[in-house]
Amino acid sequence: MTKTHTAVVFRRRLEEVLARSPRSASAFAQQAGIDRSTLAQLLTADEPRLPRAETLVAVARQARVSVDWLLGLSQREETGAEIIGALLQVEEPGQGPVDDHFMAWLKEAEGFRVRTVPVALPDFLKTEALLRFEYRRTFEGASAVQLAAVQARLDFMCNPDSNVEVGLALQSLQMLARGEERWAGFPAGARREQIAHMSRIYAASYPSLRLYLYDLREVYSVPFTVFGAKRAVVFLGPSYFVMNGADHIRMFARRFDDLIRHAVVQPHEVGRTLEALTGLVS
Repeated sequence: MTKTHTAVVFRRRLEEVLARSPRSASAFAQQAGIDRSTLAQLLTADEPRLPRAETLVAVARQARVSVDWLLGLSQREETGAEIIGALLQVEEPGQGPVDDHFMAWLKEAEGFRVRTVPVALPDFLKTEALLRFEYRRTFEGASAVQLAAVQARLDFMCNPDSNVEVGLALQSLQMLARGEERWAGFPAGARREQIAHMSRIYAASYPSLRLYLYDLREVYSVPFTVFGAKRAVVFLGPSYFVMNGADHIRMFARRFDDLIRHAVVQPHEVGRTLEALTGLVS
């Protein structure tokens, strides 16, 4: 792009900015902190010319557009901060296994591969007993609604037409079987039924649903989900960190690929592993 062409583009975009401004050109110049004569020359000179750097920045700031857009170097008007704000968002999840954000993202990604690394165990694979144990306060007074919503997520994730991959720490399943850490106090019979419940769902859903079990001694991951090519979401406990940029989505997809490479139990072996876990229940 030549200097002359850049000057032509700048004048055209400056005219566009002024045309949609509710203020007059004089008022715009005054609020931008530039001389009215300078603005007039940029608009009316026989040959389009580029402004001084400080004038360019002042126009961009007042018009709330990017300098690159004014110069024709970008087709996006937004400033860098606004672009980042569109690509990175923070959402507040519900305090329980049901979350409208998550279900909406799942539906948007329908037809694409969903890849998720849960905090410990996917909610959609849990029995009612385990859900009530982990989310005691959530289920008080709203159990029917909560359980129906969990079932809806299960139906969606295990649909034969779905394509869902779950990266899960083998140690999480072992601690569940033994009733350790977050599952301390969960009765042995309920733990045994939870493992059997997972086995039934997995047998009915494989290969649409695939579990990869990795070893925490070899690899670690924060909880995250990649919703096809739509977005990547990191679970931060009290909030979701949502990334919509293609580079971020590819980064987390590569991270999931890395977990798969470190998996000590492949999807076709999960059934046997779950069966063996019942021997740890006591």
